Amino acid sequence: MSIEISCQIEGVDEFTQAIQRFDHAMQRRVQQQLATWAEDVKNLARQLVPVKTGHLRSTIYARVREWVAEVGAEASYACWVEFGTRYMRARSYLYPAIQKHLPTLEQIIRDALEAARAEAGL
Repeated sequence: MSIEISCQIEGVDEFTQAIQRFDHAMQRRVQQQLATWAEDVKNLARQLVPVKTGHLRSTIYARVREWVAEVGAEASYACWVEFGTRYMRARSYLYPAIQKHLPTLEQIIRDALEAARAEAGL
C-alpha cells in the first residue's frame, strides 16, 4: 500500500497542449523544473514526517512521468500517519509539503504557458 495525494489544477489541458508545441529543449527544461519541484516537495515531506524508526521517511518518493509529478510514500502505514485513525490524530507531512510548494508549481506552469504562447507568436 502506498499513499499519494492528487491535486486538481485548472488549465492542465491547456498546459499539455502548449507543452506539445515546444521543441525538445524547452520540453526538457520544463520537465527538469517539474522534477526539481517534486524533489523539493519530497525533501520537505521528509523533514515534516514524524520519525520513530525512519522507515516511513525512507519510503517518501518523487517522480515525474509524462508531465505528472507524483509525491508519495510507500510504507504500509503511510496513510494512517497522514490522515490519522480513530485512535491516532493525523500527523500530515505530504499535504503541507505540497501546499507550501504549490505557488512554485503554479509559476512553473504559467512560465511554460507564456513561453509556449510567445513561441507560437500569440
